[in-house]
Amino acid sequence: MQKPNILKRLYDWTVSWADKPGGTCALTCLSFAESSFFPIPPDVLLIPMVFGAPAKWFRIVVICTVASVLGGVFGWFIGHLGWNLLQDFFFMYVPGFSHEAFESVEKLYQENALLAIFGAAFTPIPYKIFTIAAGVCDVSIWSLVIGSILGRGGRFFLVGLTIRIVGPKAKPFIEKYFNTLATIFFILLVAGFVLIKYLM
Repeated sequence: MQKPNILKRLYDWTVSWADKPGGTCALTCLSFAESSFFPIPPDVLLIPMVFGAPAKWFRIVVICTVASVLGGVFGWFIGHLGWNLLQDFFFMYVPGFSHEAFESVEKLYQENALLAIFGAAFTPIPYKIFTIAAGVCDVSIWSLVIGSILGRGGRFFLVGLTIRIVGPKAKPFIEKYFNTLATIFFILLVAGFVLIKYLM
């Protein structure tokens, strides 16, 4: 019998915290760590926790957002202060990191850093690459914080509010389509900015 791969085991371990007394603490740690090195997104734990306590959805979303943004700041400091020492580790062992991806992010930062951070924070794009690359590229830490609050907060708020309004029926929809819809929304948002700029 084939053993599950490491990501699957991490996923199962993460979800298992939803019904434990330390679930909130686990969500805080997961949200913080995912912003710089942990491969499992906080949505995996956020969704079952909101389903388990829908009346507390806003509190859970705020905790998730704050921890994620602080984790992003930590990622910025990794890039700004320790990248020369740590880059080999990230490229070899942290899922999502590659030289090609890093170079692509650097190009995006040359165009519009705030929009790039918002897009990574809101969509399924690996947010951790953007937080660390922001430090490497000397992107303003305030751009990182603002873009992260808007992106992470918007993403988690939509998940929590949808569950609160629709209830258990929302679970299959969120698990199957949310990432796709978030990506489409971001593309339309960028297209709107481009259109406004062109018309003006």
